[in-house]
Amino acid sequence: MTSYRSDYAWQPHGWEADTAFSVEHGRFAAIAEAAPADARLGRWVLPGMPNLHSHAFQRAMAGLAERQTNPEDSFWTWRETMYAFAGRVGPDELQAIAAQLYVEMLEAGYTQVCEFHYLHHQPDGRPYADAAAMSLALIDAAREAGIGLTLLPTLYQTGGFDGRELGERQRRFGHATDAYLALLQRLRSLESATVRVGVALHSLRAVPSASMQAVLDSGLVDDAPIHIHIAEQIGEVQDCLALRNARPVEWLLGNAPVDARWTLVHATHLTAEETRGIAASGAVAGLCPTTEANLGDGLFPLKEFLAADGVLGIGSDSHISVSPVEELRWLEYGQRLQSRHRNIAVSESSGSVGETLWGDALFGGARAAGAPLGAIESGARADLVVLDDAAPQLVAREPAHLLDTFVFSGNRNLVRDVMVAGQWCVRDGRHRDAERIAARYAAALKRIAV
Repeated sequence: MTSYRSDYAWQPHGWEADTAFSVEHGRFAAIAEAAPADARLGRWVLPGMPNLHSHAFQRAMAGLAERQTNPEDSFWTWRETMYAFAGRVGPDELQAIAAQLYVEMLEAGYTQVCEFHYLHHQPDGRPYADAAAMSLALIDAAREAGIGLTLLPTLYQTGGFDGRELGERQRRFGHATDAYLALLQRLRSLESATVRVGVALHSLRAVPSASMQAVLDSGLVDDAPIHIHIAEQIGEVQDCLALRNARPVEWLLGNAPVDARWTLVHATHLTAEETRGIAASGAVAGLCPTTEANLGDGLFPLKEFLAADGVLGIGSDSHISVSPVEELRWLEYGQRLQSRHRNIAVSESSGSVGETLWGDALFGGARAAGAPLGAIESGARADLVVLDDAAPQLVAREPAHLLDTFVFSGNRNLVRDVMVAGQWCVRDGRHRDAERIAARYAAALKRIAV
C-alpha cells in the first residue's frame, strides 16, 4: 500500500481540501485524513478522464481530409478518404498507431479509452490467420502504453437501411452474426483489471434489427457496455424515416432495451421527445465535439439534455484533437455560438461550466466504459491526474475557478503526472516510453504513406 496526499482533490461533490488516500493492488484502498508530508503529489489532483469513443487508426490520417474534393464536401466524402486510408492498415500498423495515440491520450489526462473497433479483417474481407489479430493489436497497444481499455468489437453487416451488401472497401468491417459472437466470446476471456470488453453495434444502417436482437439475446452482453453510432447525419435520419417510418433514436428507444448500459454516440439530430427519452433511459450521450465539428455533423441539444438530467461523456473519435479540455471547451462553445449566450452548461449544484462538464464527463465516461472509474474513492481503480502547479495559468487560482481555468485558459497542456491502476504512466508531462513508441509509429506511417 502506498499513501499520497494533495492540497485539493476533485470528488463528486467538488474540491476537497487536504485529501489523503492510499493505493493498493491498483485501486484506491482508503480515503484518510492524513498522509506523510513527503507523500504530497501536488496542489490539484483529478480523477483520470475516460475517453468514451475512439477509432484509433484514424489518428494517423488527421489532416489528410482537409482539402476540398467536392463543393458539397461532407461526412460522406470524408468517409471515402477514411476508407482508402484504412485499407493500408494491418495489425502491426494498427498497434503502432494505437500505442502512439494512447500515449497522447495519457499525456492529455485520459486514463481509459473505449475503442469502437470495426477494422477486423484484411482489406479484401478475408479474415487474418488469427481472426482476432486486429483486436489483439489494440489490446497489446493499450497494455504497452498503460491506458485502460474498453474494447468494443463492432458488428457491421450492411451498407444501408435497405440491407444492401457491404461495398468493396467495407468488406473488412463485416461479420456474420455467429462469427461476431465467437470473436466477442474469445475477447471477453482476456478481460483484466485494465481491459474490459463490451459490444458495439455500428449503426442502425449497418446492423439489421434481427442481428441486433441476436446479439442482445446471446447472453454475452448482459453485463457489458453497449455502444452505437446514431443520428449523426441528416441523411441517416431521412433514410431511417423512409424505411423504418421512425427517426433513428425514436426507433431505437422503441425497439431495444436501452438503459444505463448503452452509449448513444453523437445523437446529434434529435427531437425534444428523443432528447428526453435518452435522458430518461439512463443511456450515456457520447459526445465528440471536435470530430463533430470537423465533419460538419451539427450540434447536440446540450442545454435541453442537461435540463432533463441526461448523462453525457466525451470522446475524441477521429482524433483530429486528443484533449479532454478541448472536447469540453468546444462542447460549451458550440452552444454559445448557437444561442448567442454564455455559460450554458451549468447545474443546480454549480454555476461553473468547467466543474459541471468535467464532473458530468467523469461520471458518464465511467458508465460508458463499464469500469469503476471517475472518482478518488475506496474501491475505484487508482487513476488520477496531477496538474502542473508551476503553470502560469494556475497561479493564484482558488478552487472556485480552477476547473474553469483548466478548461478555458488555452492550449498549453497543464497535465503533469498521470497514474493508471496505481502505476505512473506520465511524469513531468512525458510518457515513460514516449520516444520508443513514437519511433515505431513513424516507421509504420512511412510504410503505408502514399
